[in-house]
Amino acid sequence: MQPFVFHNPTQIIFGAGSVDRVGKTVARHGRTALLVYGRDSIHRSGLYSRVTSALQQAGVSWIDHGGVKSNPVLSHSRAGVDKAKASQVDLILAVGGGSVLDEAKAIAAGACHDGDLWDFFSDRATVQQALPLVTVLTLAATGSEMNSGGVITNEETQQKFNLSSPHLFPRVSILDPVLTWTVPADYTAYSAVDAISHLLEGYFTSPDPVTPLQDRFVEGLVKTIMESTEQILAQPAHAEARATMMWAATWALNGLSTAGIGAYQFPNHMIEHSLSALYDIAHGAGLAIVLPAWMAWQADQHPAKFARFAREVLGCQFSDDRQCALAAARGLKDWFGAIGSPVTLSEAGIPASDIPAIAANAVMLAQKWRMPAYSAEVIANILQRAA
Repeated sequence: MQPFVFHNPTQIIFGAGSVDRVGKTVARHGRTALLVYGRDSIHRSGLYSRVTSALQQAGVSWIDHGGVKSNPVLSHSRAGVDKAKASQVDLILAVGGGSVLDEAKAIAAGACHDGDLWDFFSDRATVQQALPLVTVLTLAATGSEMNSGGVITNEETQQKFNLSSPHLFPRVSILDPVLTWTVPADYTAYSAVDAISHLLEGYFTSPDPVTPLQDRFVEGLVKTIMESTEQILAQPAHAEARATMMWAATWALNGLSTAGIGAYQFPNHMIEHSLSALYDIAHGAGLAIVLPAWMAWQADQHPAKFARFAREVLGCQFSDDRQCALAAARGLKDWFGAIGSPVTLSEAGIPASDIPAIAANAVMLAQKWRMPAYSAEVIANILQRAA
């Protein structure tokens, strides 16, 4: 295990009915909020009325910033920054899934910045301060409710880049699993893929060969997410499975699984961000295409950890590491397909002839993330396995 510093200041309020605490929770951090949310579902479900009634009762005023889309975009985020500045809000309240929370983080940073919001994503500026952020989670997937990062797509340049800062940890995140009961089957599947991918990035790319605590933590979480997802797809209002999935997805990217594993990378997210930027595909669906292909590519070169995953999580019985490693890629791909996610570019309507353009786009992020081993040729090689 490598030396590390772990810090996570986010308070979690978890459980059925916890959304009703939103008014008093927000009031502890300010009296005027920018309310960031997605599209029609918050109104159809009655959640908008429930949240705003709680705010009103707590003496909190708000300015609406609805319309956040899956794969949030820079132009809409900039509009949110303008609203926050013009109304001089005290805090940001995000109600939604990971896309809403990511845009809310960008707005929280941008509201305290004199320059352009994209400065943070293009590494021309670092976040020095941000408005307080409170979140109400409605989709368990990204872990954004308990971490300090977010991603935004610049629709003009077709770049999906990230920002990160200790100032962007939510002050409080309300996790009411009942709010996830109406998540449709396809996004339930994509959420599971996303959470599993978060766990496996560090698990497979850690340079430390001896991390038994973290390995078992990841393996247990992956198995739990798989079991919970199958239960949810069979019974969408399965209360315990929804609660378990919500908490597992939070753990998957709150820093616990990677504490002590040394420097690690996010190659699958690096490649998938180009699929999202170029084709607006759901992030989890893109990861279901990329991750098994990357695993098959890596299994040929470094089979040991992939073989462990196959044995510990998927029950592989082969004695040969390479056979087990390749079985890991096939097994996870089969499971992603079984729960309803596309697992090839063609299934997502992306032609193989586009692979060079996707690889060229992905190289920009590989350079930003200091991953020189991932040239356009290497990325194209990986994507050919997903064609």
